[in-house]
Amino acid sequence: MFFRKLPGVSASGMGLRLSQKFVFLLFLSGLVTLCFGALFFLPDSVRLKRIFLPRSESQPLTVEPENDEGEPGNKGDKDHDHVRGITPAKGETTAKMKAPGRKSYATKDAKAAEKPEDWNQAQPKASAVKPGLATTRAQRRGQEKGTVSSKGSQPASPFDYEKFKGCLLKPPLGTDRGKPSDVQTQQQRDKVREMMKFAWDNYKQYAWGKNELRPLTRNGHIGNMFGGLRGATIVDSLDTLYIMGLHEEYEEAKDWVLQNLEISSNGEASLFEVNIRYVGGLLSAYYLTGEEVYRKKVAELGEKLLPAFNTPTGIPRGVINLGSGTSWSWGWASAGSSILAEFGTLHLEFVHLTEITSNPIYTEKVMNIRKLLNKIEKPHGLYPNFLSPVSGNWVQHHVSIGGLGDSFYEYLIKSFLMSDKTDEEAKKMYYNALEAIEKNLVQKSAGGLTYFAEWRGGMLDHKMGHLACFSGGMIAIGADDGEAEKRQHYMDLAAEITHTCHESYARSATKLGPEAFRFDTGAEATATRLSDRYYILRPEVVESYLYMWRLTHDPKYRQWGWEAVEALEKHCRVESGFSGIRDVYVSTPSHDNMQQSFFLAETLKYLYLLFSDDDLLPLEDWVFNTEA
Repeated sequence: MFFRKLPGVSASGMGLRLSQKFVFLLFLSGLVTLCFGALFFLPDSVRLKRIFLPRSESQPLTVEPENDEGEPGNKGDKDHDHVRGITPAKGETTAKMKAPGRKSYATKDAKAAEKPEDWNQAQPKASAVKPGLATTRAQRRGQEKGTVSSKGSQPASPFDYEKFKGCLLKPPLGTDRGKPSDVQTQQQRDKVREMMKFAWDNYKQYAWGKNELRPLTRNGHIGNMFGGLRGATIVDSLDTLYIMGLHEEYEEAKDWVLQNLEISSNGEASLFEVNIRYVGGLLSAYYLTGEEVYRKKVAELGEKLLPAFNTPTGIPRGVINLGSGTSWSWGWASAGSSILAEFGTLHLEFVHLTEITSNPIYTEKVMNIRKLLNKIEKPHGLYPNFLSPVSGNWVQHHVSIGGLGDSFYEYLIKSFLMSDKTDEEAKKMYYNALEAIEKNLVQKSAGGLTYFAEWRGGMLDHKMGHLACFSGGMIAIGADDGEAEKRQHYMDLAAEITHTCHESYARSATKLGPEAFRFDTGAEATATRLSDRYYILRPEVVESYLYMWRLTHDPKYRQWGWEAVEALEKHCRVESGFSGIRDVYVSTPSHDNMQQSFFLAETLKYLYLLFSDDDLLPLEDWVFNTEA
């Protein structure tokens, strides 16, 4: 601001003395500082940004080298402990077919892919490989044999599904859909399939097209995690329905995706949740069936997620409006930071988006994240949970293998496996992180239970969350590729962690585990706070049972899995679906009225595979994302 000098009148004659001008300028500078400080330096304010900033930010400077209508929010959705499958608003974790991602749907007129016979034709031999995302693994095998065009070919050819299928070592559905030979195991598997049909039928009857079912009130739940996207349970369930041979139900789901899945919708969506559930679900469905509708839908959705990466560092923000492309950080995230388990759980799906679209931008985005993480200093080799997308620096030194951190570590080892064990950078990052975790977080209780504590600026919090219980399976699938002298040690650690998580179930009245359990004040593997006593149909414990069974064939893991089935039937099954419970330590618990989509996508899928033969989705060909 300035004053225009008038003829014959001095500046001092304008009525402002030197002292007054000083006070005025002091006031003005304070006002400017307040306005711009609030806009740029305080934790992200979405509404201020919408007023003062353009709708979409400038291109990222990459680092070198709806709630329910009239209903309260979902208490059971993931808490701010984040996690594999549920984000802040919801609070849950995810598990989809990591082979290519999430579930997917197929076009109405193509039913041939449903028939396992299509996969039973002789498959070309390929070099031995480990479990990984079928796409990349098979794709790499094809490249080695010259059957798939190289990345640099001009112009890029569209993804050839038939060539991909020919590179798989085994049929995805096995010789007989994984049917076990013994009668007892067959009966147990049939029970899990019946549970899936029951959950699906009630969702279809009372909540069709909504995101999740409220079984007590018999209505649908939309929530505030997926923006304007609908049908989360449908997309999440595609591969589970297909694997279990529920053909009619699968066709219903496929038809809904074809006719009703609307991608261009406005609403505040979690980048993490949309990625693991919708992108992962559609990719999984595509790789299992070859149905073009899934590829087209997921390609369209992937493009909608890219504006979230428009930050100075290329680290995406956690929330995005799929319609406008505007993105921002969670209001509860410290100083507008991004969450490790969210921006670190994109790699599997985004690499496959590049595969099926021939657009390298998706891989470039996630490789830029990895480049920054390799460059930044890590306290004691650990990865804190909060990172600024503006400065690229850690915001808090809070480290957790559970909520807020969990699936970042999972995606490191799975990226290595998915690449046919050629991604040496991911392998190095994983084993270095695991070494730091063992040195700083692994603890042994007085009663002999091994657990992961949380690290808060150098102080240990002797708490382990249900979400951290996936780590038994994670450590197990990575054991064989560690240093030779450590391989047995890793398997032993995986077994100990899985045992501890089983104890958290066994020590409750319902035989289901709490959201978090502690190892202090005399308690071991039990929740000591009322706020930690609930169970929302989470899959992490049975996920580890599955991996431990596949790698050891120790019968106790199937026994533990059956205990979980019986507990779910007794305490979570209600008249119109399955519901989480509010207190695992009372024999007649109250229900939370929510059938989470990940219950169908993960919990029931893992249990079904646990009681199936190993040739159903063999780990030699397939990797599961964090939504299974």
